[in-house]
Amino acid sequence: MSAPTREAPARRTGSAPHPLRVESLRGFTPWAAGALLLALAWTLAATSAQWQGSWGVTTGKLSTAAGVIGVPFALAAGAWQGGRERRLRMTELRASTARTPLAQLLTAALPLACWLAAAYLVAVAGALLACAPYASAGGPVPTVFAGAALSIAACTLLGHAAGRLLPWRLTAPALAICGYVLYGTLGLSESGFHNLAPAYLSLVGDDDVPVWWYPLVSALWPAGLAAAAAVALVAYRRATALLPLAAALGAAALLVHTGDGMLRDNPLAHRQVCDESTTPRVCVSAVHPGMLPEVTHVLSGLTGRLNGVQNLPVRFEDLPRRPHKDEAELPMLTPIGWWSVRGKVTDPEWYVWQAAVVLVRPDCEKSPSARIRVTDEAVLRWLAPNSVQKDIRERSAASARQRGDTKELAKLRAEDKAYAHLAALTDDERRSLLSRYFATAHDCDPNPSEVPSL
Repeated sequence: MSAPTREAPARRTGSAPHPLRVESLRGFTPWAAGALLLALAWTLAATSAQWQGSWGVTTGKLSTAAGVIGVPFALAAGAWQGGRERRLRMTELRASTARTPLAQLLTAALPLACWLAAAYLVAVAGALLACAPYASAGGPVPTVFAGAALSIAACTLLGHAAGRLLPWRLTAPALAICGYVLYGTLGLSESGFHNLAPAYLSLVGDDDVPVWWYPLVSALWPAGLAAAAAVALVAYRRATALLPLAAALGAAALLVHTGDGMLRDNPLAHRQVCDESTTPRVCVSAVHPGMLPEVTHVLSGLTGRLNGVQNLPVRFEDLPRRPHKDEAELPMLTPIGWWSVRGKVTDPEWYVWQAAVVLVRPDCEKSPSARIRVTDEAVLRWLAPNSVQKDIRERSAASARQRGDTKELAKLRAEDKAYAHLAALTDDERRSLLSRYFATAHDCDPNPSEVPSL
């Protein structure tokens, strides 16, 4: 008779995964985060020429993307998930566990909120890495992005609470539309109410920087509302919702009362860096010192033609102010995407033309005599040859011939003759003539005898 066999012990089953892990890795949550990341990435990539190269513009663009895309998306995603919980009766299943109703709500809502905030921060990291090779001064403000991410997470929780309260399928798109409209309405309002728009930051350049506490207080406003909604929905003592609601209202009052005081002047925007090797010197704003070699190179033809000429302005400048008496104003390098894109001047020929225009005679209420205007035009054409202006002159001449406008044709012939005379001079003769010309170029009503004739 064989010995009795020993019964094999039952295989120990692994511990069940934590509900937060299940909600984070399965179902709707990762797909929603991927969709938000794709929407942000597409929007930022489509407008990259307008922000790459400026920390301030990049920060403002990311804040706008968080408000226009992230906040409505978070409200809709949270509402869809909260409504699904009710439609699938997941709330009743969770009620059978030992956790409190508030813990059950947070278990369902927090994974999505964290994933959406993380998707926004991934988009932020990508944008900052794309901006870094072309931005040469200053830097990003991390609290701005932290505040925007917290606002997106808070709106997710707020949407989740709304979805549980109103578990209809149209709740999600309705919340998204309302969030978008509310953001736009608040952003365009005055008297400080624009600061109530979640993740709102009205940076359009590098002239301003936010005060350090502004992004955090702006995130406290939606976070307080979300916490109050969650507590009021499921907590045993719903009166405790008054605490986060009071925090939200206090933050809102501070934001409205402070108004435009949320931004302060960027000290770099009032300084300039200069290349001393040219005449006149070439100076750009200290916000974009990396653009100085590019601007100097673009203007090299103009400054080369002015080498040795007297009575010129001391420097070219592009600060956000009127030029001083001894300065000439360059076309502004900002906003990004107009005169400069990714560290390069977009239209060098037209940029030089605009720089030369301010060297010739300023706009005056009373025009100088026809002879002086002919000299002005000849000097400008020689300093900054421009194919667009050449085409305009040719079309003007053709139109005048077609109309039989002898006066216009005579003016154009006089300008061509003056330009040919100036171009035919020797270098020393031209420098002498231009020195005498620039002694009167700043005057709206010069003495005709002092302006050299061509």
